[in-house]
Amino acid sequence: MERRSTAASPPRTSPSPPSPAGLALVTSPPRMPLHARVRASLEEPWKGEEASRRRLRSIGAEEREGREPAASGVGIGLGLRNWEKNHGDWGRGTVSGDWGREKRVSGDWVGSQPLTPAATPFFFRVLFGRSIVSPRGSHFSHAIHIPISPLSARPLRLPPPTLPTTTSTMDAPGRRLRAVSAHLQPPETAARRSSDGLAANPTAGEYAHVMGYSAVLPEKLQTGKWNVYRSAKSPISLVDRFPDNPDIGTLHDNFVYAVETFRDHRYLGTRVHADGTIGDYKWMTYGEAGTSRTAIGSGLTCHGIPEGARVGLYFINRPEWIIVDNACSAYSYVSVPLYDTLGPDAVQFIVNHATVEAIFCVPQTLSTLLSFITQMPCVRLIVVVGGIDENLPSSPAAAEMEIITYSRLHSQGHMNPQPFRPPKPEDAATICYTSGTTGTPKGAVLSHANFIANVAGSDFGIKFYPSDVYISYLPLAHIYERTNQIWLLNRGVAIGFYQGDSLKLMDDLATLRPTIFASVPRLYNRIYAAITNAVKESGGLKERLFNAAYNAKRQAIINGRNPSPVWDKLVFNKIKARLGGRVRLMSSGASPLSPDVMEFLRICFGGEILEGYGMTETSCVITTMDVGDKLIGHVGSPSPACEVKLVDVPEMNYTSEDQPYPRGEICVRGPIIFHGYYKDEVQTREVIDEDGWLHTGDIGLWLPGGRLKIIDRKKNIFKLAQGEYIAPEKIENVYAKCKFIAQSFVYGDSFNSSLVAVIAVEPEVLKAWAVSEGIQYDELRQLCADPRARAAVLADMDSIGKEAQLRGFEFVKAITLVAEPFTLENGLLTPTFKVKRPQAKAYFAKEITDMYAQLNEAESARPKL
Repeated sequence: MERRSTAASPPRTSPSPPSPAGLALVTSPPRMPLHARVRASLEEPWKGEEASRRRLRSIGAEEREGREPAASGVGIGLGLRNWEKNHGDWGRGTVSGDWGREKRVSGDWVGSQPLTPAATPFFFRVLFGRSIVSPRGSHFSHAIHIPISPLSARPLRLPPPTLPTTTSTMDAPGRRLRAVSAHLQPPETAARRSSDGLAANPTAGEYAHVMGYSAVLPEKLQTGKWNVYRSAKSPISLVDRFPDNPDIGTLHDNFVYAVETFRDHRYLGTRVHADGTIGDYKWMTYGEAGTSRTAIGSGLTCHGIPEGARVGLYFINRPEWIIVDNACSAYSYVSVPLYDTLGPDAVQFIVNHATVEAIFCVPQTLSTLLSFITQMPCVRLIVVVGGIDENLPSSPAAAEMEIITYSRLHSQGHMNPQPFRPPKPEDAATICYTSGTTGTPKGAVLSHANFIANVAGSDFGIKFYPSDVYISYLPLAHIYERTNQIWLLNRGVAIGFYQGDSLKLMDDLATLRPTIFASVPRLYNRIYAAITNAVKESGGLKERLFNAAYNAKRQAIINGRNPSPVWDKLVFNKIKARLGGRVRLMSSGASPLSPDVMEFLRICFGGEILEGYGMTETSCVITTMDVGDKLIGHVGSPSPACEVKLVDVPEMNYTSEDQPYPRGEICVRGPIIFHGYYKDEVQTREVIDEDGWLHTGDIGLWLPGGRLKIIDRKKNIFKLAQGEYIAPEKIENVYAKCKFIAQSFVYGDSFNSSLVAVIAVEPEVLKAWAVSEGIQYDELRQLCADPRARAAVLADMDSIGKEAQLRGFEFVKAITLVAEPFTLENGLLTPTFKVKRPQAKAYFAKEITDMYAQLNEAESARPKL
């Protein structure tokens, strides 16, 4: 999934060195063998910081007087029991500090030396009995930190110990320690006085367990289980700020930085002109956007909207959405996106639940709001974007609120500018309501720090530039597009908005000619179907030429070679022109993208095609495919801003010990995790455990290289291709009212945008219907297979669904009728007579495939893009 100089304060991404109670260099008597000293260090708790300091001072004095230090070797001691006593585990975020939350540990650390990339796995192997996983070919920017004497400006000279040289007589600890010694330099000579005390030795790399894209760490020291995956780009510390701009801690800071840095660059563009006509893109610069942001925020302040108030945004993507959102950040308001797919009842619920005091809308949504404005007493101000003063309706007499146009509010704020009220990083930036699957929508509270950490982590692997152009058409009310915009703002990218009609998106793309294109599998599937159908219909020479070009380019990519440019000139440049011809990077999120479609996009459009995984509760990105990774069928490695682990789900036979790949529920932790559901502590505790892990409900497995693959859902909730969550039991309970249905199994997945169902019919009802229709049949199975019977049952289900006010994506679009009921004997029911969903999916696999094939055939018959 794609997202993408200030005063120098210490970057918050800098790693906090472990406490002296955790990891320290200690000197040892010269006659004691090194492996024995290390074994003793592991068996005894560390003796204390002051003792170490005294010995380091002594060594420093000996060096200054020209004497060799008394020690002839070095021991590496880890006081495990002392660490456990004071710090618990690495992920709890204790007062003293830990590796999971990156709080600085106690102790006076005046200097440090990082171990080399090759050395890092050694010290973990010696200390813990196994290696830390490090990326192949990558350089650790910071690793384990070793203290330097506070009294000596020069690094300590640590002569290597004398170790056995006969491999056959060396025990396992001896072999490990001989490997460690390879990383220690010999005593200093006059020519090497300035060198460090530790040096890399590439020959020792065999001890590192290389993953490639992820690094593995133990979750808790006492268990010794290495199950926490982090990005290989930042394995020791989780990212929570931009490394090149550590002062940016809030969305307000981010906007101020962008305005100051890219003031005269193009920022927000639209084709919809003031008179409603469609033309070429007209642009607002970053500086102009900053002026409008101040005017809107000042206007809200002048109307008495207090600091911390919730402000609703009830309209589709357009420049004013971004202006209002950034005004909220500048004046410490909390933005609350509202959108139509939730339905009017949900909008009313959200407004009252969040106590929204001001709502920005357009004329089309104003009428919806006014229809139930009396049921929303918290609303004090409605601002109509694109409205005309003369055409505004008067406020209802029973409602104590005001209706004004966006332009008037802008003028009022421009004439009476108010000082910013900057938020703190931990303050709430937005409340994003997700479509509730079991009831009312849930509001995820996301802070400024959440957003900044997420985009800063994504920025490690993908780079955007002021020369880039992005098209905004994915709903800004959803976290995917919202986080994209925050990231693009930081890099000075020009953002052009579509004209508001998805059917005209291709025309917008041809006019804007973006370089970055973010989308969802549903649209990519339509592009794939349109191109493949056009190729089939062309036939003859054109079809053979396309197939030859496709196969040749595919084979070159598989073999790691650059495809011949002749194929682009002959075939693929015409396909690229569908997206404007300049796209260099495409991203996919919200639901899984079929591997076949992913491969097709890479071959036809070239450039980078990346897939990611995330959710609202994690501020968007959890994992993303790495640039240059040619493997498909996965969602990449963890973002540098979070860590991921898989938790066993024994009831579904998923465990972290599964072979060949560990499997389990995906859990996430780090600075990207939301603060909880608004006014809903119960559901918050259900998803965030006491150690701070967010349980996603998705089942994943780790592929080689530390790549994550999504394979299932823990609960009976799934996501359709367009990103909407479905609770099948809820829908099955609605359809249970249908007279034809005895039992039903509703199915959907992330590769399709519609639901299908297998219906076990009520025999007598269906037979009676057949008699009334004059339909002849020999047995019930034959009647179930009759298209007229399927049509009649589906029509009755649609009627029931409308009465229950199911949302559009909750309606079943295709059904299969079966005469055999679901029973305990055929394995489709539990002892409590609930449908066994995994078993039903396998049992009716052919029927499900056939139903989706029919739907896809009907879809392809519609007008193409």
